[in-house]
Amino acid sequence: MANLFLNQAKQYAATRPAYPTELFEFIASKTPRHDLAWDVGTGSGQAAASLAKLYKNVVGTDTSAQQLSYAPRLPNTRYVQTPPDLPLDRLHADVAPPGSVDVVTVAQAFHWLDLPRFYAQARSVLRPAPHGVLAAWCYTEPRVGAAVDAVFWRLYNASQPHWAPNRKMVDDEYRSVDFPFDFDPIVGEAHTGPFEFSTDRRMDLGDYLTYITSWSAYQTAKEKGVEMLDEETVKDFAAAWGGDRDEIKTGRYPIFLRIGKVRPAESDA
Repeated sequence: MANLFLNQAKQYAATRPAYPTELFEFIASKTPRHDLAWDVGTGSGQAAASLAKLYKNVVGTDTSAQQLSYAPRLPNTRYVQTPPDLPLDRLHADVAPPGSVDVVTVAQAFHWLDLPRFYAQARSVLRPAPHGVLAAWCYTEPRVGAAVDAVFWRLYNASQPHWAPNRKMVDDEYRSVDFPFDFDPIVGEAHTGPFEFSTDRRMDLGDYLTYITSWSAYQTAKEKGVEMLDEETVKDFAAAWGGDRDEIKTGRYPIFLRIGKVRPAESDA
């Protein structure tokens, strides 16, 4: 996964949407304690920074040192570069001891993980039932307005050959994600989601196009000699934007959250 984002870490940090306060407050309301959060695939720290306002300590991990270099430095947050195949002994030594984490979060990275391995890692560090919570969410593409969206979806549909297969989980809004049998619905809820939120980002046309260049698919296409934002496509976006590239528009990103709590072991049930 890290290699897909090596060449556009700066664009990723600059153009990706912030997550809404309501999302983190909802998650925090479901963890009885607020001592330690582990943010997996933290990238440039968008989620970690918000978690740091609600949890005493946060550790953010990512396989990309370049992405981590753009993460905000906060007094109660530390970042750790980890290998893709992080063994449990290293996890417990470098990230968190067994049974010590209140919440494990995965923001816009769940679909890149080796899920069976990750679930075992999460279960090993989360507090025992019913306290440990796993929360994973994604956002889908921004909605700006009918004219811009029409050009966007034409481009997005044409970009499909350049996305990794995992991306289909995002297109499916994490609805097909198999939350394993050892995670139950959180208190007050009848299912593990997806629960829906949204976030807005104000941008001019340059910001909007830079967001597109932050896609992993854009980098993959570029390496194959394909320019997704060719002259004609940029002209179409400019016309749809209304002719003034500096006009600020609001893009709304739908967010889809899956969340569950550790299920008691059979011997504890």
